[in-house]
Amino acid sequence: MLRGPFLDRNWMGQNPDYETSDIVMLGLPFDGTVSYRPGSRFAPEQIRLASWGLEEYSPRFDKHLEDVNFHDAGDLEFPLGNTYKSLEVIEQNVEDIYKDGKRVFGIGGEHLVTLPEIKAVSKFYKDLAIVHFDAHTDLREEYIGEEMSHSAVIRHASKIVRAHNIKQIGIRSGMKEEFEFMKEYNTLCYKYSDLDSLKDKKIFVTVDLDVLDPSVMPGTGTPESGGLQFNELIGWFEYLKSFDIIGADVVELAPDYDASGVSTAVATKVIRELLMIM
Repeated sequence: MLRGPFLDRNWMGQNPDYETSDIVMLGLPFDGTVSYRPGSRFAPEQIRLASWGLEEYSPRFDKHLEDVNFHDAGDLEFPLGNTYKSLEVIEQNVEDIYKDGKRVFGIGGEHLVTLPEIKAVSKFYKDLAIVHFDAHTDLREEYIGEEMSHSAVIRHASKIVRAHNIKQIGIRSGMKEEFEFMKEYNTLCYKYSDLDSLKDKKIFVTVDLDVLDPSVMPGTGTPESGGLQFNELIGWFEYLKSFDIIGADVVELAPDYDASGVSTAVATKVIRELLMIM
């Protein structure tokens, strides 16, 4: 009989029992619509391995991962090359999580995976709002004729939650029409108090890791200079901890573009700190 101990490929600090967990971590290894550099499909697995290099305790939030009570369900499997079927698989599984009275924490994968999450969650909460961290607006109606694109995810999500229920942080790249959309609906945040209009809403937090400056996060599909530093991002998390967060995801790490592994380590810590405010 083997005696071990054996390495665990799940996220550190997780509750191995789905039934007694409050939050379900779901790997979403899909990058079928990326417009520049692919590779975010490899992020969930690499993030899990890197998680074991972190402490389970967050000094910033004075909280332990065991206090979060999350279960790592592993990665979903997608039919290669079929975007619509892949999105359907995500929506069905996230819907099951909420039917069971739990909340989702998605790990992408490209940013389009957020759309089916929002579709599923909106079936359970009518007062849903989105807090969107990103370098890019993601407000196109389509990209080169394709409606289902990671560059259109927030525009499509706005049709579900309504544009005035979206707040965007760190945006520094997009088309003129997208910036006009942000001005029309006052979605762009410059200071913490810009989020206060969402205080009475159910919040889904979506973090595209390219919100961080490439000096911090080079391992992403579409790096954009002029981004947030790590502690700036966590400052926003601190402000959000008093909000009613009912779901979240972290997307767009493409680990193979940073051979040092630093980007993966940063992504992993972003995930740990975001879990602490849920």
